[in-house]
Amino acid sequence: MPKACDLKKGDVIQIDNHLYIAKQIEVKSPSSRGAQTLYKTRFARVPDGQKYEQTYTGDDMLQPADLRRCEVQMLYREGDLVNFMATEDYTQYALNESDLEEQLPYLFDGIEGLTALIVNEQMIGLELPASVIMTVEETAPAIKGASASARTKPARFATGLEVQVPEYLASGERIKINTATGKFMSRA
Repeated sequence: MPKACDLKKGDVIQIDNHLYIAKQIEVKSPSSRGAQTLYKTRFARVPDGQKYEQTYTGDDMLQPADLRRCEVQMLYREGDLVNFMATEDYTQYALNESDLEEQLPYLFDGIEGLTALIVNEQMIGLELPASVIMTVEETAPAIKGASASARTKPARFATGLEVQVPEYLASGERIKINTATGKFMSRA
């Protein structure tokens, strides 16, 4: 059984015979001596998305869900559905765009490293790779002589994602973006 201090965003646990995905975890460390660190966690129930908040101490034990992970690739979008295919057995799954709210800006044709969360042969969520490489679609012109640690400017991508990038980057360049923070990492 995992402890509350080991819980990460995207983990699935079971509460009262329902499955919940951790959407947001806020860590609060009280300043008084002997006080325990608190983990305020916001969950979304699977499959209806109902929100649930709970505060845990680091030693609280959580009940893990009977969950399977498999590597998938994105196939196509059809209306509000995004379709995926398992790379090992070619099983197809679909998720609503509302279930992929935070991941949607990082999904593009040819993305690699996607992992599906499968419960009872139904896809309930998606894990992104730690970083993705995307091509800058639109940004202000590059400034010659701009240093790597200088000011930033907004850059827009084909998926609608907008990231702050250094001034020396131009449209058409490929960059690496951290999917957890949504920040520029480096040139690709």
